[in-house]
Amino acid sequence: MCTIRLIWMYSQHYNTPARLLVLIREICNAIIDMCREQVDSDKIFGAIKNEDPGDAHSKLNACMDYCTKFKETYYYYKAKAKNAWKITPSALFVRLDAFIERCQDIMQLTQTIQQFNKLKKIEIGNTKGKAMSAAIVTIEAEFTQAVETFMLVTYDIMDIEKKQFADDFFKFRQRIKELERRLASILTQSFDDSDTLIGKFKLLESFEGLLTREIIQDELEKKQVTLLELYKADLKTVGQIFQEGRVLVDKQDENSPISSNMPPIAGALSWASGLFERIKDPMERLMTMQQSLQDREEYKDVVKLFNSLQNNLD
Repeated sequence: MCTIRLIWMYSQHYNTPARLLVLIREICNAIIDMCREQVDSDKIFGAIKNEDPGDAHSKLNACMDYCTKFKETYYYYKAKAKNAWKITPSALFVRLDAFIERCQDIMQLTQTIQQFNKLKKIEIGNTKGKAMSAAIVTIEAEFTQAVETFMLVTYDIMDIEKKQFADDFFKFRQRIKELERRLASILTQSFDDSDTLIGKFKLLESFEGLLTREIIQDELEKKQVTLLELYKADLKTVGQIFQEGRVLVDKQDENSPISSNMPPIAGALSWASGLFERIKDPMERLMTMQQSLQDREEYKDVVKLFNSLQNNLD
């Protein structure tokens, strides 16, 4: 780009917008060709078949970085040329932008595969666990079939001239949305079936990665409020147990919560530590959940209640 700027400054015949337009387009084409050597259909589908979609994802991400960096460099030198390069960006980067968009689409594919691969390890418990687990196995099999069907395309998916990609990828995404809706239904039913707070947290953690999918996330929004309400109720219960037990401990009452085989101070410390362990685990799990939950007023109320109870226990 520095050389191109010098040509623009000192050449008497090549420093015209038309010449610059052709030159930048040719560089864009060269970048696209080099990227396609790393991420053509064979390499991407090969990584998927080898159950390593993450490798393809990282290479696609690198290609996007290269393309974006070139555009940033162009704008940097355009500014140094005092904006004398008066060419519409869309005319310059029409193919490069199309390639970046294609990379984003295929990255969406590889990311979806990574997320749905987690279904192989999910086992749901409780009364409906067997039926729910069987439904997940069915969804995982249908997802694998959808991916295999998409990989039957006869063209290079990284060739931006192949316009039929848009139709094929649209059909794939529609199929995935249907599977997501079924997964969301399974998740909400299993959530309601779980009768303990920790059980509900563990259920959500088993679906980690899939919870960021838009359809599943929308279904879970109400359940997150339920989760906060249950934990808040448990915090209040622990607070009440602590206040009532503390009075008995101070009076050395025979009904105090201290174990009969422990001395007063060590027993009181052990009891208080046990109460804190009860509230600590759910709080740590809440803190790892998505930002949308932590932005809610209910979450902030729970944090205040937790901190107050923690100070009392300390």
